[in-house]
Amino acid sequence: MLESVLIANRGEIARRVIRACRALGVRSIAVYSEADAGWPHVTDADEAVLIGPAPARESYLDGQRILTAARERGAQAIHPGYGFLSENWRFAKACEEAGLVWIGPPWRVIQQMGDKVGARREMQRAGVPVVPGSEGPVGSAEEARRMAGEIGYPVMLKAAAGGGGIGMVKVADAAALEQSYAAAERRAQAAFGAPALFVERYLTQPRHVEVQIFGDARGRVVHLHERECSIQRRHQKLIEESPAPSLTSDLKEQLTAAAVTGATSVGYVNAGTVEFIVQGREYYFLEMNTRLQVEHPVTEEVTGRDLVQEQLKVASGEPLTWRQEDIVQRGASIECRIYAEDAARNFMPSPGTLVRWVPPEGPGLRLESGVTEGCQVSVHYDPLLAKLVATGATREEARARMEAALEAFVIEGVKTAIPFHLRVMRSAAFREGRVHTQLVEQGAFNA
Repeated sequence: MLESVLIANRGEIARRVIRACRALGVRSIAVYSEADAGWPHVTDADEAVLIGPAPARESYLDGQRILTAARERGAQAIHPGYGFLSENWRFAKACEEAGLVWIGPPWRVIQQMGDKVGARREMQRAGVPVVPGSEGPVGSAEEARRMAGEIGYPVMLKAAAGGGGIGMVKVADAAALEQSYAAAERRAQAAFGAPALFVERYLTQPRHVEVQIFGDARGRVVHLHERECSIQRRHQKLIEESPAPSLTSDLKEQLTAAAVTGATSVGYVNAGTVEFIVQGREYYFLEMNTRLQVEHPVTEEVTGRDLVQEQLKVASGEPLTWRQEDIVQRGASIECRIYAEDAARNFMPSPGTLVRWVPPEGPGLRLESGVTEGCQVSVHYDPLLAKLVATGATREEARARMEAALEAFVIEGVKTAIPFHLRVMRSAAFREGRVHTQLVEQGAFNA
Protein backbone atom coordinates (compact mmCIF):
# COMPACT_ATOMS: atom_id res chain seq x y z
CA MET A 1 0.00 0.00 0.00
CA LEU A 2 1.13 3.53 -0.71
CA GLU A 3 2.47 5.36 2.32
CA SER A 4 1.86 8.99 1.32
CA VAL A 5 -0.38 10.79 -1.19
CA LEU A 6 -0.42 14.44 -2.22
CA ILE A 7 -3.88 15.63 -3.26
CA ALA A 8 -3.52 18.08 -6.16
CA ASN A 9 -6.93 19.64 -5.59
CA ARG A 10 -9.08 21.55 -3.12
CA GLY A 11 -12.46 21.61 -1.43
CA GLU A 12 -14.78 18.67 -1.07
CA ILE A 13 -12.90 16.27 -3.34
CA ALA A 14 -9.65 16.90 -1.46
CA ARG A 15 -11.48 16.10 1.79
CA ARG A 16 -12.94 12.95 0.24
CA VAL A 17 -9.49 11.68 -0.75
CA ILE A 18 -8.07 12.60 2.66
CA ARG A 19 -10.81 10.54 4.31
CA ALA A 20 -9.95 7.51 2.18
CA CYS A 21 -6.25 7.92 2.96
CA ARG A 22 -6.99 8.02 6.68
CA ALA A 23 -9.06 4.84 6.46
CA LEU A 24 -6.15 3.01 4.85
CA GLY A 25 -3.41 4.48 7.04
CA VAL A 26 -1.94 6.58 4.22
CA ARG A 27 -0.34 9.95 5.01
CA SER A 28 -2.26 12.74 3.25
CA ILE A 29 -0.65 15.94 1.98
CA ALA A 30 -2.90 18.82 0.97
CA VAL A 31 -1.97 21.75 -1.23
CA TYR A 32 -3.63 25.13 -1.00
CA SER A 33 -3.61 28.61 -2.46
CA GLU A 34 -3.50 31.80 -0.44
CA ALA A 35 -7.28 32.08 -0.85
CA ASP A 36 -7.77 28.66 0.76
CA ALA A 37 -5.59 29.09 3.84
CA GLY A 38 -7.43 27.60 6.79
CA TRP A 39 -10.08 25.86 4.65
CA PRO A 40 -11.29 22.43 5.82
CA HIS A 41 -9.21 20.40 3.35
CA VAL A 42 -6.10 22.15 4.64
CA THR A 43 -6.81 21.39 8.28
CA ASP A 44 -8.07 17.85 7.59
CA ALA A 45 -4.82 16.65 5.99
CA ASP A 46 -1.82 15.29 7.86
CA GLU A 47 0.28 17.97 6.17
CA ALA A 48 -0.44 20.98 3.98
CA VAL A 49 1.66 23.02 1.56
CA LEU A 50 1.06 26.55 0.26
CA ILE A 51 1.59 26.47 -3.50
CA GLY A 52 0.74 29.96 -4.67
CA PRO A 53 -1.65 32.90 -4.97
CA ALA A 54 -5.41 32.64 -5.44
CA PRO A 55 -5.58 32.44 -9.27
CA ALA A 56 -5.73 28.77 -10.26
CA ARG A 57 -3.11 29.19 -13.00
CA GLU A 58 -0.64 30.22 -10.28
CA SER A 59 -1.55 27.46 -7.85
CA TYR A 60 -3.79 24.45 -8.61
CA LEU A 61 -3.02 24.54 -12.35
CA ASP A 62 0.73 25.00 -11.89
CA GLY A 63 2.06 21.49 -12.30
CA GLN A 64 5.64 22.40 -11.44
CA ARG A 65 4.64 23.91 -8.10
CA ILE A 66 2.69 20.78 -7.26
CA LEU A 67 5.56 18.49 -8.24
CA THR A 68 7.94 20.58 -6.13
CA ALA A 69 5.60 20.27 -3.15
CA ALA A 70 5.39 16.50 -3.64
CA ARG A 71 9.17 16.19 -3.80
CA GLU A 72 9.75 18.39 -0.76
CA ARG A 73 7.20 16.50 1.37
CA GLY A 74 8.29 13.04 0.24
CA ALA A 75 4.98 12.07 -1.38
CA GLN A 76 4.87 8.73 -3.17
CA ALA A 77 1.80 9.47 -5.24
CA ILE A 78 -0.48 12.20 -6.53
CA HIS A 79 -4.27 12.05 -6.55
CA PRO A 80 -5.61 14.71 -8.94
CA GLY A 81 -9.28 14.61 -7.90
CA TYR A 82 -11.36 16.07 -10.73
CA GLY A 83 -11.03 19.31 -12.64
CA PHE A 84 -7.77 21.26 -12.62
CA LEU A 85 -5.00 18.87 -13.80
CA SER A 86 -6.94 15.60 -13.48
CA GLU A 87 -7.17 14.98 -17.24
CA ASN A 88 -3.93 16.68 -18.25
CA TRP A 89 -1.86 13.89 -19.76
CA ARG A 90 1.28 16.01 -19.76
CA PHE A 91 1.04 16.46 -16.00
CA ALA A 92 0.32 12.76 -15.50
CA LYS A 93 3.40 11.96 -17.59
CA ALA A 94 5.50 14.46 -15.62
CA CYS A 95 4.43 12.72 -12.39
CA GLU A 96 5.53 9.38 -13.80
CA GLU A 97 8.87 10.84 -14.94
CA ALA A 98 9.36 12.30 -11.46
CA GLY A 99 8.98 8.82 -9.97
CA LEU A 100 5.52 9.50 -8.54
CA VAL A 101 2.53 7.17 -8.76
CA TRP A 102 -0.35 8.74 -10.67
CA ILE A 103 -3.67 7.72 -9.10
CA GLY A 104 -5.60 7.37 -12.32
CA PRO A 105 -5.22 5.75 -15.73
CA PRO A 106 -1.90 5.75 -17.63
CA TRP A 107 -1.07 9.09 -19.22
CA ARG A 108 -1.27 7.54 -22.68
CA VAL A 109 -4.92 6.61 -22.03
CA ILE A 110 -5.67 10.14 -20.83
CA GLN A 111 -4.05 11.49 -23.99
CA GLN A 112 -5.89 9.06 -26.25
CA MET A 113 -9.33 9.60 -24.73
CA GLY A 114 -8.83 13.34 -24.34
CA ASP A 115 -8.66 13.60 -28.12
CA LYS A 116 -12.38 13.41 -28.79
CA VAL A 117 -11.92 12.45 -32.44
CA GLY A 118 -9.44 9.74 -31.52
CA ALA A 119 -11.76 8.52 -28.78
CA ARG A 120 -14.61 8.21 -31.30
CA ARG A 121 -12.40 6.17 -33.61
CA GLU A 122 -11.24 3.89 -30.80
CA MET A 123 -14.80 3.24 -29.67
CA GLN A 124 -15.86 2.52 -33.25
CA ARG A 125 -13.02 0.01 -33.56
CA ALA A 126 -14.24 -1.60 -30.33
CA GLY A 127 -17.79 -1.84 -31.70
CA VAL A 128 -19.29 0.85 -29.45
CA PRO A 129 -21.89 3.03 -31.25
CA VAL A 130 -20.95 6.69 -31.74
CA VAL A 131 -23.07 9.71 -32.67
CA PRO A 132 -23.08 10.25 -36.47
CA GLY A 133 -20.56 12.93 -37.35
CA SER A 134 -17.18 13.78 -38.85
CA GLU A 135 -14.48 11.14 -38.69
CA GLY A 136 -11.90 13.78 -37.77
CA PRO A 137 -11.55 17.50 -37.19
CA VAL A 138 -13.05 19.64 -39.92
CA GLY A 139 -10.70 22.15 -41.49
CA SER A 140 -13.07 25.01 -42.19
CA ALA A 141 -16.58 26.30 -41.81
CA GLU A 142 -17.29 25.17 -45.37
CA GLU A 143 -16.22 21.61 -44.58
CA ALA A 144 -18.41 21.72 -41.47
CA ARG A 145 -21.30 22.91 -43.65
CA ARG A 146 -20.87 19.94 -46.01
CA MET A 147 -20.75 17.49 -43.10
CA ALA A 148 -23.83 19.06 -41.49
CA GLY A 149 -25.66 18.74 -44.78
CA GLU A 150 -24.86 15.02 -44.84
CA ILE A 151 -25.92 14.17 -41.30
CA GLY A 152 -28.74 16.73 -41.04
CA TYR A 153 -29.41 19.76 -38.83
CA PRO A 154 -29.29 20.57 -36.00
CA VAL A 155 -25.64 19.73 -35.37
CA MET A 156 -23.19 20.28 -32.52
CA LEU A 157 -19.72 21.76 -32.99
CA LYS A 158 -17.31 20.33 -30.41
CA ALA A 159 -13.72 21.04 -29.48
CA ALA A 160 -11.62 18.09 -30.63
CA ALA A 161 -9.24 18.57 -27.69
CA GLY A 162 -11.86 19.12 -25.00
CA GLY A 163 -14.67 17.61 -23.05
CA GLY A 164 -16.98 18.02 -20.08
CA GLY A 165 -19.45 20.06 -22.10
CA ILE A 166 -17.04 22.99 -22.42
CA GLY A 167 -17.05 24.94 -25.69
CA MET A 168 -19.89 23.07 -27.39
CA VAL A 169 -21.99 25.11 -29.82
CA LYS A 170 -25.35 24.04 -31.22
CA VAL A 171 -26.09 25.01 -34.85
CA ALA A 172 -29.77 25.05 -35.79
CA ASP A 173 -29.45 25.53 -39.55
CA ALA A 174 -27.06 26.35 -42.39
CA ALA A 175 -27.60 30.10 -42.02
CA ALA A 176 -26.12 30.02 -38.50
CA LEU A 177 -23.16 27.79 -39.24
CA GLU A 178 -20.45 30.28 -40.19
CA GLN A 179 -20.95 32.52 -37.17
CA SER A 180 -21.29 29.52 -34.86
CA TYR A 181 -18.15 27.93 -36.28
CA ALA A 182 -16.11 31.05 -35.52
CA ALA A 183 -17.52 31.19 -31.98
CA ALA A 184 -16.76 27.50 -31.39
CA GLU A 185 -13.17 27.94 -32.62
CA ARG A 186 -12.62 30.82 -30.20
CA ARG A 187 -14.02 28.83 -27.29
CA ALA A 188 -11.93 25.78 -28.15
CA GLN A 189 -8.77 27.87 -28.38
CA ALA A 190 -9.48 29.65 -25.10
CA ALA A 191 -10.38 26.51 -23.15
CA PHE A 192 -7.96 23.94 -24.59
CA GLY A 193 -5.33 25.84 -26.56
CA ALA A 194 -6.43 24.20 -29.81
CA PRO A 195 -9.15 25.49 -32.18
CA ALA A 196 -9.83 22.17 -33.95
CA LEU A 197 -13.52 21.20 -34.13
CA PHE A 198 -15.55 18.22 -35.16
CA VAL A 199 -19.20 17.95 -36.09
CA GLU A 200 -21.84 15.66 -34.59
CA ARG A 201 -25.56 15.26 -35.06
CA TYR A 202 -27.44 17.10 -32.34
CA LEU A 203 -29.94 14.79 -30.69
CA THR A 204 -33.22 16.33 -29.57
CA GLN A 205 -34.15 15.74 -25.92
CA PRO A 206 -31.68 12.91 -25.27
CA ARG A 207 -30.80 11.46 -21.90
CA HIS A 208 -27.28 11.54 -20.50
CA VAL A 209 -26.50 8.16 -18.95
CA GLU A 210 -23.02 7.16 -17.83
CA VAL A 211 -21.42 3.94 -16.62
CA GLN A 212 -18.86 3.81 -13.82
CA ILE A 213 -16.00 1.50 -14.75
CA PHE A 214 -12.90 0.37 -12.86
CA GLY A 215 -9.84 -1.48 -14.12
CA ASP A 216 -6.62 -2.87 -12.68
CA ALA A 217 -3.14 -3.37 -14.11
CA ARG A 218 -3.90 -7.04 -14.79
CA GLY A 219 -6.35 -6.14 -17.54
CA ARG A 220 -9.51 -6.75 -15.54
CA VAL A 221 -12.35 -4.23 -15.95
CA VAL A 222 -15.69 -4.17 -14.16
CA HIS A 223 -18.62 -1.77 -14.15
CA LEU A 224 -20.47 -0.40 -11.14
CA HIS A 225 -23.73 0.17 -13.01
CA GLU A 226 -25.13 3.40 -14.41
CA ARG A 227 -25.97 6.95 -13.39
CA GLU A 228 -28.55 9.34 -14.82
CA CYS A 229 -27.08 12.82 -15.38
CA SER A 230 -29.69 14.48 -17.59
CA ILE A 231 -30.52 17.48 -15.38
CA GLN A 232 -27.91 19.93 -16.71
CA ARG A 233 -27.34 23.60 -17.42
CA ARG A 234 -24.97 24.64 -20.20
CA HIS A 235 -23.93 20.98 -20.54
CA GLN A 236 -22.84 20.91 -16.89
CA LYS A 237 -24.54 18.45 -14.54
CA LEU A 238 -26.69 19.61 -11.62
CA ILE A 239 -28.42 16.45 -10.38
CA GLU A 240 -27.36 12.82 -10.73
CA GLU A 241 -28.88 9.56 -9.60
CA SER A 242 -28.44 5.82 -9.65
CA PRO A 243 -30.09 3.70 -10.92
CA ALA A 244 -31.19 5.63 -14.00
CA PRO A 245 -35.00 5.80 -13.99
CA SER A 246 -37.08 4.29 -16.78
CA LEU A 247 -34.13 2.41 -18.27
CA THR A 248 -35.02 -1.03 -19.61
CA SER A 249 -32.94 -3.95 -18.42
CA ASP A 250 -32.00 -4.74 -22.01
CA LEU A 251 -30.72 -1.24 -22.71
CA LYS A 252 -28.87 -1.17 -19.40
CA GLU A 253 -27.10 -4.43 -20.26
CA GLN A 254 -26.06 -2.98 -23.61
CA LEU A 255 -24.71 0.22 -22.01
CA THR A 256 -22.70 -1.53 -19.29
CA ALA A 257 -21.30 -4.09 -21.74
CA ALA A 258 -20.30 -1.33 -24.18
CA ALA A 259 -18.60 0.61 -21.37
CA VAL A 260 -16.55 -2.39 -20.26
CA THR A 261 -15.65 -3.23 -23.86
CA GLY A 262 -14.55 0.34 -24.55
CA ALA A 263 -12.50 0.60 -21.36
CA THR A 264 -10.85 -2.77 -21.95
CA SER A 265 -9.93 -1.82 -25.51
CA VAL A 266 -7.81 1.12 -24.33
CA GLY A 267 -6.18 -0.71 -21.41
CA TYR A 268 -7.99 1.31 -18.77
CA VAL A 269 -6.68 1.24 -15.19
CA ASN A 270 -8.26 2.80 -12.08
CA ALA A 271 -11.59 4.65 -11.89
CA GLY A 272 -13.26 6.11 -14.97
CA THR A 273 -16.59 6.79 -16.57
CA VAL A 274 -17.96 6.06 -20.03
CA GLU A 275 -20.69 8.53 -20.95
CA PHE A 276 -23.53 7.89 -23.38
CA ILE A 277 -26.30 9.83 -25.04
CA VAL A 278 -29.54 7.82 -25.03
CA GLN A 279 -32.53 8.52 -27.23
CA GLY A 280 -35.33 6.01 -27.21
CA ARG A 281 -33.77 2.58 -27.61
CA GLU A 282 -30.62 3.92 -29.24
CA TYR A 283 -27.43 4.88 -27.43
CA TYR A 284 -24.20 6.50 -28.54
CA PHE A 285 -20.77 6.96 -26.97
CA LEU A 286 -20.29 10.55 -25.83
CA GLU A 287 -16.90 10.61 -24.10
CA MET A 288 -14.73 8.87 -21.54
CA ASN A 289 -13.84 10.72 -18.35
CA THR A 290 -10.41 9.48 -17.31
CA ARG A 291 -10.80 10.34 -13.63
CA LEU A 292 -13.07 10.08 -10.63
CA GLN A 293 -16.41 11.78 -11.23
CA VAL A 294 -18.09 14.45 -9.10
CA GLU A 295 -21.13 12.20 -8.82
CA HIS A 296 -19.34 9.06 -7.62
CA PRO A 297 -21.14 9.11 -4.21
CA VAL A 298 -24.45 7.90 -5.68
CA THR A 299 -22.65 4.86 -7.09
CA GLU A 300 -21.02 4.22 -3.73
CA GLU A 301 -24.37 4.47 -1.98
CA VAL A 302 -26.18 1.93 -4.17
CA THR A 303 -23.29 -0.53 -4.53
CA GLY A 304 -21.70 -0.27 -1.07
CA ARG A 305 -18.25 0.12 -2.67
CA ASP A 306 -15.69 2.76 -1.76
CA LEU A 307 -14.31 4.01 -5.06
CA VAL A 308 -11.58 6.21 -3.61
CA GLN A 309 -10.13 3.54 -1.36
CA GLU A 310 -10.10 1.20 -4.35
CA GLN A 311 -8.28 3.87 -6.36
CA LEU A 312 -5.53 3.90 -3.75
CA LYS A 313 -5.31 0.11 -3.66
CA VAL A 314 -5.13 -0.30 -7.44
CA ALA A 315 -2.57 2.52 -7.71
CA SER A 316 -0.50 0.58 -5.15
CA GLY A 317 -0.39 -2.34 -7.60
CA GLU A 318 -3.08 -4.46 -5.98
CA PRO A 319 -5.67 -6.30 -8.09
CA LEU A 320 -9.29 -5.25 -8.01
CA THR A 321 -10.97 -6.57 -4.90
CA TRP A 322 -14.35 -6.75 -6.64
CA ARG A 323 -15.90 -9.39 -8.85
CA GLN A 324 -18.51 -8.27 -11.37
CA GLU A 325 -21.13 -10.67 -10.07
CA ASP A 326 -20.82 -9.21 -6.56
CA ILE A 327 -21.45 -5.59 -7.62
CA VAL A 328 -25.21 -5.12 -7.33
CA GLN A 329 -27.41 -2.05 -7.01
CA ARG A 330 -29.54 -1.78 -3.90
CA GLY A 331 -32.02 1.03 -3.42
CA ALA A 332 -31.71 4.42 -5.10
CA SER A 333 -29.55 7.48 -4.54
CA ILE A 334 -29.84 11.08 -5.73
CA GLU A 335 -27.19 13.81 -5.63
CA CYS A 336 -27.78 17.56 -5.83
CA ARG A 337 -24.80 19.79 -6.49
CA ILE A 338 -25.15 22.79 -4.20
CA TYR A 339 -23.51 25.65 -6.06
CA ALA A 340 -23.10 29.25 -4.93
CA GLU A 341 -25.15 30.33 -7.92
CA ASP A 342 -28.27 32.36 -8.57
CA ALA A 343 -30.51 30.16 -10.73
CA ALA A 344 -32.90 33.08 -11.27
CA ARG A 345 -30.07 34.94 -13.02
CA ASN A 346 -29.06 32.14 -15.39
CA PHE A 347 -26.98 30.41 -12.70
CA MET A 348 -24.62 33.34 -12.25
CA PRO A 349 -21.91 32.69 -9.61
CA SER A 350 -22.61 34.24 -6.19
CA PRO A 351 -19.31 34.82 -4.38
CA GLY A 352 -19.23 35.99 -0.78
CA THR A 353 -18.71 34.88 2.83
CA LEU A 354 -20.66 31.98 4.29
CA VAL A 355 -22.05 33.69 7.37
CA ARG A 356 -24.26 30.71 8.22
CA TRP A 357 -23.86 27.06 7.25
CA VAL A 358 -26.19 24.49 8.83
CA PRO A 359 -26.36 21.26 6.80
CA PRO A 360 -29.29 18.86 7.20
CA GLU A 361 -28.92 15.63 9.11
CA GLY A 362 -30.94 12.45 9.10
CA PRO A 363 -31.15 8.84 7.89
CA GLY A 364 -30.10 8.24 4.31
CA LEU A 365 -28.29 11.58 3.97
CA ARG A 366 -24.68 12.16 3.03
CA LEU A 367 -22.92 15.50 2.62
CA GLU A 368 -19.64 15.98 0.76
CA SER A 369 -18.57 19.55 1.43
CA GLY A 370 -15.41 21.59 1.13
CA VAL A 371 -16.60 24.59 3.14
CA THR A 372 -17.70 25.60 6.58
CA GLU A 373 -19.09 28.72 8.21
CA GLY A 374 -16.83 31.72 7.63
CA CYS A 375 -15.32 30.49 4.36
CA GLN A 376 -14.96 33.06 1.61
CA VAL A 377 -16.42 31.73 -1.64
CA SER A 378 -13.97 32.99 -4.23
CA VAL A 379 -14.41 34.09 -7.83
CA HIS A 380 -11.28 32.12 -8.68
CA TYR A 381 -12.74 28.62 -8.49
CA ASP A 382 -15.78 26.54 -9.36
CA PRO A 383 -18.64 27.66 -7.06
CA LEU A 384 -19.51 24.14 -5.87
CA LEU A 385 -20.09 24.29 -2.11
CA ALA A 386 -21.28 20.76 -1.43
CA LYS A 387 -22.86 17.62 -2.79
CA LEU A 388 -26.00 16.59 -0.95
CA VAL A 389 -26.83 12.90 -1.37
CA ALA A 390 -30.08 11.20 -0.34
CA THR A 391 -30.50 7.43 -0.47
CA GLY A 392 -33.55 5.27 0.08
CA ALA A 393 -34.94 1.82 -0.49
CA THR A 394 -36.85 3.23 -3.47
CA ARG A 395 -36.38 6.20 -5.78
CA GLU A 396 -39.40 7.94 -4.26
CA GLU A 397 -38.01 7.51 -0.76
CA ALA A 398 -34.68 9.01 -1.92
CA ARG A 399 -36.50 11.88 -3.64
CA ALA A 400 -38.63 12.64 -0.58
CA ARG A 401 -35.56 12.60 1.67
CA MET A 402 -33.77 14.94 -0.71
CA GLU A 403 -36.71 17.36 -0.77
CA ALA A 404 -36.83 17.45 3.04
CA ALA A 405 -33.06 17.85 3.30
CA LEU A 406 -33.02 20.74 0.84
CA GLU A 407 -35.75 22.48 2.82
CA ALA A 408 -33.69 22.09 6.01
CA PHE A 409 -30.34 23.22 4.55
CA VAL A 410 -29.52 26.70 5.90
CA ILE A 411 -26.94 28.72 3.93
CA GLU A 412 -26.58 32.47 4.38
CA GLY A 413 -24.15 34.94 2.83
CA VAL A 414 -24.37 33.69 -0.76
CA LYS A 415 -27.19 32.70 -3.06
CA THR A 416 -27.41 29.01 -3.85
CA ALA A 417 -29.13 26.70 -6.30
CA ILE A 418 -31.23 25.10 -3.54
CA PRO A 419 -34.52 26.74 -4.67
CA PHE A 420 -33.90 25.31 -8.15
CA HIS A 421 -33.23 21.84 -6.75
CA LEU A 422 -36.45 21.96 -4.77
CA ARG A 423 -38.43 22.80 -7.90
CA VAL A 424 -36.85 19.83 -9.66
CA MET A 425 -37.61 17.45 -6.79
CA ARG A 426 -41.25 18.58 -6.76
CA SER A 427 -41.78 18.51 -10.52
CA ALA A 428 -43.89 15.86 -12.21
CA ALA A 429 -41.19 15.29 -14.81
CA PHE A 430 -38.60 14.33 -12.20
CA ARG A 431 -41.00 12.38 -10.01
CA GLU A 432 -41.99 10.27 -13.01
CA GLY A 433 -38.43 9.89 -14.33
CA ARG A 434 -39.24 11.75 -17.57
CA VAL A 435 -35.89 13.52 -17.79
CA HIS A 436 -33.73 14.70 -20.67
CA THR A 437 -30.86 17.13 -21.14
CA GLN A 438 -33.00 19.99 -22.47
CA LEU A 439 -35.34 20.39 -19.50
CA VAL A 440 -33.43 23.22 -17.81
CA GLU A 441 -32.81 25.01 -21.10
CA GLN A 442 -36.53 24.80 -21.89
CA GLY A 443 -37.42 26.40 -18.56
CA ALA A 444 -39.12 23.31 -17.14
CA PHE A 445 -38.06 24.21 -13.58
CA ASN A 446 -38.37 28.00 -13.67
CA ALA A 447 -39.98 29.70 -10.72
